[in-house]
Amino acid sequence: MSVYPQFENNYRNILCDALEYTYECIVLTDADGYILYMNKPYQEFLNVQDVVGRHVTEVIENTRMHIVAQTAKAEIADVQRIRGNDMIANRIPIVRDGRVVAVIGTVLFQDVQQLYALAATVDRLRKEVDYYKGELRRKSRHGRRVTTSFDEIIGEDPRMVDLKRLAMRVAKSNTTVLITGESGTGKELLARAMHAASPRGLGPFISVNCTAIPETLLESELFGYEGGAFTGASPSGKKGKFELADHGTLLLDEIGDMPLSLQAKLLRVLQEREIERVGGTQPIPVDVRIISSTHRNMVEQIRCGRFREDLFYRLNVMNLHIPPLRERRNDIRRMSVQMLSQLEKSTGYQVRDIEQGVWRKLEQHGWPGNVRELRNVLERALHLMEDGVLRPEHITFPFSMSDSSCGPAATAEPQMALRDCVAEAEKSAIRSALAAAQGDKREAARLLGISKSALYQKLIDYQL
Repeated sequence: MSVYPQFENNYRNILCDALEYTYECIVLTDADGYILYMNKPYQEFLNVQDVVGRHVTEVIENTRMHIVAQTAKAEIADVQRIRGNDMIANRIPIVRDGRVVAVIGTVLFQDVQQLYALAATVDRLRKEVDYYKGELRRKSRHGRRVTTSFDEIIGEDPRMVDLKRLAMRVAKSNTTVLITGESGTGKELLARAMHAASPRGLGPFISVNCTAIPETLLESELFGYEGGAFTGASPSGKKGKFELADHGTLLLDEIGDMPLSLQAKLLRVLQEREIERVGGTQPIPVDVRIISSTHRNMVEQIRCGRFREDLFYRLNVMNLHIPPLRERRNDIRRMSVQMLSQLEKSTGYQVRDIEQGVWRKLEQHGWPGNVRELRNVLERALHLMEDGVLRPEHITFPFSMSDSSCGPAATAEPQMALRDCVAEAEKSAIRSALAAAQGDKREAARLLGISKSALYQKLIDYQL
């Protein structure tokens, strides 16, 4: 007697549900090629209904299910073109008593680009494992699959709902996207969600901040360089961000601040889909989807001659604008709840209750730093909280631009000593220099204009 009689009684329904919920497209035919079953994902992909009893050749183009029924030979990982997509299909005969009684067909990749992206990632990791050991520790991006989803973008404001809906649609294509919005609104989060939802989601997501890297280094950072291309260059050369993002997505963060000297070269890359390393002579083809972001008014940047108009039109094929937090205050409470749940795990502080005054204070604030500022305010509040109850006095806004005046009547006292302000500025400059120098302390010291020993001392003093 079975120990699972309940499962035994319902196993047919459970198995049918499992087939309906699986990611793969599945079809089952009889020995003559007539469809016995097709799961919902396959029907949705083909845009068909009521297929049971129809011959498989009437429903699926370029199918070989009926041929496998005749030959009794399985066909594994075969490329089959359906509805304009190259799909990876398996066809396996089911044999009983020496004869074929049915054939089961599955499709693992609904778009072969997903397979190419995965293969490119595996090959890149295999060939450059030593390089990525260091890069992954410092930047935690290269070669790592992005799993950010649109569910992480909180917003019930009608503009946010429309933005997410449009972003989900655009994510399925290779269209070049420009994301605009104030600093701290979550532009990179949106870019990561679009990458994860795209056919390139199995490929790399590479982000480069066009303002964090000195102009003298940005070209080699983007396009790479050949060995010996300049003083201090690695003898073996180095791949740039475009090559690292091959078969994936490249986010050009703060594109509005890209130096004019590089804009012409970027325009050529977008037109030709190939790059040329610094010191190189041979073009290198790249298959990269470009998403760029900026907090700048790009029309003003063009008018002032700081940005090329022709490059702007190449980047601005689809514009996604994220509204500032102060214009969608109804989202603050829901976003705060999500952030507190995340922060409880990282800080170890548990929130048992939240007083209503907290919500009033959060919803009345101007949020010049947007979502990034909200997260900082909540993290600071957890450290100020003592008994698990979040109170209004725990919500503080140091250095808030919205709470001060630019006029002569402003009398707010500084909340940090000058010495501490200088220390914070130095730490920020050191972090930026180290990032630009790929962790090379000698190069970082040169960028900062100080000696290597002075840099080491500051790293010790600031515990960096």
